Amino acid sequence: MAPPSHQHSSPEDQKAQVKAAHLLERDSQLMQPPARRFIRSMERRRLHRGSWCSIFSLMRDGRGLAEQLRRAAAIPSGPVRDEALRLAIDPYIQVIGSEDVCQFTGLRLLDVWRYFRHTWTTSYLSSPGRKVWFLVRDRAAPKHPVIGIGALGSAIVQLAARDKWIGWTSSELLEKITKAPTVRWARWVERSLSALFDAIYRKDLVSEGLIDRVALRNPTKDKIARLRRFAAEERRLHRLYPKRQAHKAAAAGGNKTNWVFEARTNLFRSKRATMLADLLEVRRLLLSAGFTKPTASNLKRGLTSLGFHRAIRMVLRYIKAAHVGVDMMDITVCGAVAPYNAVLGGKLVSLLMASPDVVAAYTKRYRSAVSVIASAMAGKAVRRRPSLSLLGTTSLYEVAPAQYNRLRMSARLAGGRDGDELAFINLGRTVGFGSYHFSRETMALLELVLAQSHKGRPVNSIFGEGVNPKLRKVRTALDLLDISSDALLQHRSRRVIYAVPMARNFRDVLLGHAARPDPIIPMRRMATKAIVAFWRSRWLSKRVERDETLVAVASHSVAYPMHHGARAVLPPLAGEEGPLFALEHDRPSAMETAIGYQPAQVAALATTASVTRS
Repeated sequence: MAPPSHQHSSPEDQKAQVKAAHLLERDSQLMQPPARRFIRSMERRRLHRGSWCSIFSLMRDGRGLAEQLRRAAAIPSGPVRDEALRLAIDPYIQVIGSEDVCQFTGLRLLDVWRYFRHTWTTSYLSSPGRKVWFLVRDRAAPKHPVIGIGALGSAIVQLAARDKWIGWTSSELLEKITKAPTVRWARWVERSLSALFDAIYRKDLVSEGLIDRVALRNPTKDKIARLRRFAAEERRLHRLYPKRQAHKAAAAGGNKTNWVFEARTNLFRSKRATMLADLLEVRRLLLSAGFTKPTASNLKRGLTSLGFHRAIRMVLRYIKAAHVGVDMMDITVCGAVAPYNAVLGGKLVSLLMASPDVVAAYTKRYRSAVSVIASAMAGKAVRRRPSLSLLGTTSLYEVAPAQYNRLRMSARLAGGRDGDELAFINLGRTVGFGSYHFSRETMALLELVLAQSHKGRPVNSIFGEGVNPKLRKVRTALDLLDISSDALLQHRSRRVIYAVPMARNFRDVLLGHAARPDPIIPMRRMATKAIVAFWRSRWLSKRVERDETLVAVASHSVAYPMHHGARAVLPPLAGEEGPLFALEHDRPSAMETAIGYQPAQVAALATTASVTRS
């Protein structure tokens, strides 16, 4: 086996190869009975407030939309055309709560989001950490059909190009401090170290004689080494006896969780001892370099010591961990569904992910939330109020995606300052390293390998063990089999990395210099409307002038028989009722006809190109 070679491939061929690999996994997921039951339940008609509804009710018929856009395109560019376009497409953001229901269909909003997510090229997988879901809907049409979906999730922890650009790499930070060794930086070192010490529950470590007050002030190599040995033993015990259910209950318990009990589990005793050993090593190195007080002169003296540089690197690692999942988030899902994708609805959804409405929704959801890992480390409930300052995301393909390409808007249009802009900044590309190409079947076999390890399972999918459990499972299992994990994890499907600054001082916030962000787009409701108006005049107004665009929009129909690109297509299964059965089954019954059901209102289960070919 070897990674794919793109040496003689065109960008289009490379894109097709990556897409085919993702579709294999997505279709594998859609072959599973729970996924198939879910899709069919969403497509089944139900009576809601006197009308028959299904997920098809939230798909816009492209024929009527194309006709409205054609009439608007006949008007000269300017305010009059923009108003005609607003009457055709009038977007707004809908934040999704866990139990929120669509007022027009009675469908659970999370289910609506999930259904359209199944139309993506990639499979739908839940991930740990913070997350917020959004629908972008169109109030210009009955039942407010869905324009697109979006989601924020906890940011990827390690991304070299992004971290260097932010200033989260030790070389960048040390260069910055060396150029300006001010008292501000000296106080940052002292303040950061003090906050990190305060974040560790130490009572049991003191009572067991692992550490004392003297060692906390003047740590020695022996005390530090003893803590590291203790951490290694606790980690070994955790792998042998992971107590998965107890950890999951603690993660879900919120305010009812006994955080001292959780802190005393083998997993967090190991993590606390490791972190305390690291911080004591930092303090020892700082003292050895003459950094006894946070002054500019002591900082200059310390910078001449290699030990001081090492201490700064360790502090930075923990500071980054404290901010990466709180004050920075990733756009994990972002895109438009048919027929809006034909009029660059993806650019609209992308811009709205950086809108004040999204920032407010994220802040509201997590301003009082208990941080699971921080609470288990501190032995008490810890609430980290978010200061969202930066968004990150990556493309699916190495070729720059049109959705994010040249996506920028002057902040002045939304009430911001002249010269500022909301922009998706291209930071480079990933190295093409990961685990997406390992199938469900392969992962099931690797799980068996891990289960047979006499040293216990190093990866148990417990929140707090570490990031990216799938990749760690693959690496650990392959290493146990004496197969080169580095070689097989190199899939070479590189992605474009984007950053979206939300605040002028985002670097200060992410380094702990500033507590509050200075927003680029003012936190006003009118600012979100300004983003929509910009999209309408910048992209929609020009797009509707193309005949091929209007033809593409009109090709999506919810009339019977249905042909619509926003429908989730289930791969056929042998022995399962085929499309002919589905069509007959989904015709209106005599009762439905008697009470006025119209096939054009709710589309029936229909064949699609892929099902027809099968």
